[in-house]
Amino acid sequence: MLRLAGPPVAEAVYAELRALLAQMPYVPHLRVVRLGDDPASVAYVRLKDRQARRLGLSSQVDVFPAGTPQEALLAHIARLNADPGVDGILVQSPLPPQVDFNAVLQAIDPQKDVDGLTPLNTGRLWMGLEALESCTPAGVVRLLKHYRIPLAGREVVIVGRSNLVGKPLAALMLRENATVTLAHSRTHNLPEVCRRADVLVVAVGRPGLITPEMVRPGAVVVDVGINRVGQSPEGRDILVGDVAPEVAQVASALTPVPGGVGPMTVAMLLYNTVKAARWRRGV
Repeated sequence: MLRLAGPPVAEAVYAELRALLAQMPYVPHLRVVRLGDDPASVAYVRLKDRQARRLGLSSQVDVFPAGTPQEALLAHIARLNADPGVDGILVQSPLPPQVDFNAVLQAIDPQKDVDGLTPLNTGRLWMGLEALESCTPAGVVRLLKHYRIPLAGREVVIVGRSNLVGKPLAALMLRENATVTLAHSRTHNLPEVCRRADVLVVAVGRPGLITPEMVRPGAVVVDVGINRVGQSPEGRDILVGDVAPEVAQVASALTPVPGGVGPMTVAMLLYNTVKAARWRRGV
């Protein structure tokens, strides 16, 4: 079975970006906004900021209290939109209950939307136009291409219909000329639907949802799920995916969790930051 590891692919993306950055007369600037001190959000933001700096980008994290009113957050986003020195804006989710994430997405300048989630970028993606693409779906496609997994004409089943992964990934797979089924909680006979897949992508957030009998022998399986199921004796989080480990016995290729899609999400965020900077500044 082929192990679809993310770090080598992410490093290939970083090498591509370093070559671009060496030719650019400025340093792209990423601005990450975080509300509150949710441990997972703190860790994710720290990782993104550290990797951006390691790559040679300018990066700053703006931290606000968890109780910050939506109006104050939107005012801050407006300032970042108007700042010509800011190339990319990312508001870390999940957000506190008083903040509507859709309102935040609509407030971000689409040209600075390095998460690729604003309505304009989403619409451009579905129309087949150039766009800043949602990071995790773009990372999945980049990962599969790196390992020479063919997509054109293949049956791709995506389990999970979120705006973050499932829907934009469906658009990207259609662009690659795959035949796409988007399955979800209301799908009848999910095991049968999954068994049709040449490429099965799972992004639900339920540990072990996909079992070996749900996978056609020889299928490629991409596990986007990251679920915390406890801590090790050393105090580290124990992470598992949405795919049961036993699926490795029937799949021809499988992403590990951790170490699969996760590194690609960060890589594509920084890819979007450089892309957004070049778009805006014309270089």
